[in-house]
Amino acid sequence: MSKNEGEENGFDPENHNQEEEEEDKKKHLKEEELSVERIFENQEVPSWRKQLTVRAFVSGLLRQPFTRQENTVIQTCVVASSGISFSGGYGNYLFAMSERIAKQSADTLDFKKLSLGWMISFLFVVSFLGLFSVVPLRKIMIIDFKLTYPSGTATAHLINSFQTPQGAKLAKKQVRELGKFFTISFLWGFFQWFYTAGENCGFANFPSLGLKAYDSKFYFDFSTTYVGVGMICPHIINISLLVGGILSWGLMWPLIEDRKGDWYPADLSSDSFSGLQGYKVFIAIALILGDGLYNFLKVLCQTIVGLSHQLRYKDASSGLPVADHSSLVSSQLSYDDKRRTQLFLKDQIPTLFAIGGYVAIAAIAMAILPHIFHQLKWYHILVIYIFAPTLAFCNAYGCGLTDWSLGSTYGKLSIFIIGAWAGASHGGVLAGLAACGVMMNIVSTASDLMQDFKTGYLTLASPRSMFVSQIIGTAMGCVISPCVFWLFYKAFDDLGQPGSQYPTPYAVVYRNMALLGVKGFSSLPKNCLLLCYVFFGGAIMINLIRDLVGKNWARFIPVPMAMAIPFYLGSYFAIDMCVGSLILFVWGKINKAKADALAPAVASGLICGDGIWTLPASIFALAGVKPPICMKFLSRGNNAKVDKFLGS
Repeated sequence: MSKNEGEENGFDPENHNQEEEEEDKKKHLKEEELSVERIFENQEVPSWRKQLTVRAFVSGLLRQPFTRQENTVIQTCVVASSGISFSGGYGNYLFAMSERIAKQSADTLDFKKLSLGWMISFLFVVSFLGLFSVVPLRKIMIIDFKLTYPSGTATAHLINSFQTPQGAKLAKKQVRELGKFFTISFLWGFFQWFYTAGENCGFANFPSLGLKAYDSKFYFDFSTTYVGVGMICPHIINISLLVGGILSWGLMWPLIEDRKGDWYPADLSSDSFSGLQGYKVFIAIALILGDGLYNFLKVLCQTIVGLSHQLRYKDASSGLPVADHSSLVSSQLSYDDKRRTQLFLKDQIPTLFAIGGYVAIAAIAMAILPHIFHQLKWYHILVIYIFAPTLAFCNAYGCGLTDWSLGSTYGKLSIFIIGAWAGASHGGVLAGLAACGVMMNIVSTASDLMQDFKTGYLTLASPRSMFVSQIIGTAMGCVISPCVFWLFYKAFDDLGQPGSQYPTPYAVVYRNMALLGVKGFSSLPKNCLLLCYVFFGGAIMINLIRDLVGKNWARFIPVPMAMAIPFYLGSYFAIDMCVGSLILFVWGKINKAKADALAPAVASGLICGDGIWTLPASIFALAGVKPPICMKFLSRGNNAKVDKFLGS
């Protein structure tokens, strides 16, 4: 169309170009206003060695403020150290080996006397392998898949907010909102504490959707942590969690429970893995493995195809989804994403170093672990370490989607496989529990490291400095956490006993799981394995459909990894997260620019405030300070019975 023709039709090319320039300018100004990294543009990013300063690990050397990179490094160290308190198994697999727990199960002979020396040695041998297993995949997880890792994202926003230079208006607003919601969340946790004097008391057990729904784990538990996580997670993840909860607790488990007496014995306890609990755990594992393995194989195939293409055509520009290849940064990325990606890929951790470290530590473990646990043979450990990277990927991937680390779930799988392999006559109970510890430490540290890489990506911290910090923190945790547990073990003679202040119920559960494991999968309830095969295949099929239909339609299809988590845990946290998602959705409709700028800070405040409250709550528990009130909810009939009993 010519210029004259355009003018006759009411179209002026010059005015049109001016309008486009104005739109681009407004868009650029809006991006600059919301950009975090433009606020820090004039600050030099220190090298990875300078991020590992002595003052970052030793308090008191604060002549000048911490950089945000130093803050990221020290929080990585602290998280790595404290993470051992979970993966160390003091409330489950490790304590389940003790004579104290063995006396509460059917087998009182197969136990190991607890000792501080072998516990520390065991943790040093098994805790570092997970760090090396996922290092080559960090680019795939953080940049290619763009996984959210909500806790890592929340930590990064917290660090960025407090490290913002003076005069940044957006940062001041973020800090103000973060502080406001941090305070609200902390005080809300303190307020709730007053009503938790007994079991199942307080707002966390409020039957907001009715008592029958509460029995099926459908209720809003007033957790500000999960509301905040829901604001960070994509909407489809939160919906997937809710769909999984409805499918399992709303449909499947009631139907299977109706077949009690046919599919499994009617007199089994609710936590027996020969009953309904077996379906819950193993079907969830099948979904997780199907989803995780599909994505692992997809990435592996893409890598092999790209590598073969590069070798065949000597095309150095072909991008491969591996950590050692810095792909070109798309011009469509925002300024923040470009800068973060550039620095995240700058300090490489060589893949050969990661593989070499993994093989070396695996060899050491194969030599030492059989001396700690005579029932666990070297070939058991070899098989675990062959499959561990795949499972570590699955866990890190799932954690990036939902903020849930399912290390204990993979540990349970190891209990059954290794326990059945070793057999009852060769100490299968202890072999299974030890294998659980090996697997839990690998997959848990892998997901923790990836969370910290996400924090480092958002704060421009070097992956190298964070990896070193993770190693230092893990080494500290291998000493500190068993020492703290040993103090408890020696201070409380009734530790682990039913009805005591610290009953450790999961230790008994893991012990019974190991006893079930030595009998093999044939002891699982009827049709359990068949359902596992169905859901494993279903997870692969759903992922295949998501890839085939394209991004526009895939965003409406649930994610199997996220769907699996409520199968085991229930839907209460999914409802909390959907509330967070709804808040963000409505806020975005009202004022999208403000929601984009402040929602991460609000979510971080909600998460951090509730998390910090656990510290004084733990101190109260250790000091014997108990809440004064128990708030429970009863049906009308039960309430009448209680009133009648109290009146008599």
